[in-house]
Amino acid sequence: MVIRNVELETVCGVTSTLPENTLPEFAFAGKSNVGKSSLINALMNRKALARTSSQPGKTQTINFYNINGDLYYVDLPGYGYAKVPQSEKVKWGKMIENYLHKSQMLKCVFLLVDIRHEPSANDKTMYDWIVYNGFRPVIIATKLDKIKRSQIQKQVKLIRTGLGMEKQDILIPFSAETKQGREDIWTLIDKMAAGEDLLTAEEEIQAEKAAEWAAKKAAKEAENAKKEQE
Repeated sequence: MVIRNVELETVCGVTSTLPENTLPEFAFAGKSNVGKSSLINALMNRKALARTSSQPGKTQTINFYNINGDLYYVDLPGYGYAKVPQSEKVKWGKMIENYLHKSQMLKCVFLLVDIRHEPSANDKTMYDWIVYNGFRPVIIATKLDKIKRSQIQKQVKLIRTGLGMEKQDILIPFSAETKQGREDIWTLIDKMAAGEDLLTAEEEIQAEKAAEWAAKKAAKEAENAKKEQE
């Protein structure tokens, strides 16, 4: 995905009316310290349009970012931050629920979890809540650069088990530092924005990856064969 233009178009608070957008929407949910703003900035190819903060719980509104005039990234309020009053948590929960119920253009919900840890009770609740509202969330396992490569599969299994994910559910490890995983997310968004359903898009992505790997392997074998002949 080539990012040509990004605009923070709409900011909705507790009492705001949700916009009636006509472009596809892709929402991002996650705990307050999971790196949601960093992910959105990486996907927008911007350094700080989505505000990052050392103080969790800063996203208290639903923010709609218009991407290239083609689609929206929707930044949902973070959850699970202990220092936020319970009354505020309830308000944010109602905001998110209202959005999931009323948006006519929501194509996918990306749920962020920290790859270093077992999903929390709040993560599991949000996962179940998204499923209850009729969506199969795509899990983004953030902070990939904080663990060793040898730990990745173990942590991925821990997250899948902890959330109760189904076999076909998609999980993408991601690092805001190295941008690993960004292309996979972009490709998934591109395909769904073009009208494909989630599982079809993922199957095509895996097929494309397999074809690319096979092409590279064939090229390498041809190169080796040429060296042997020389």
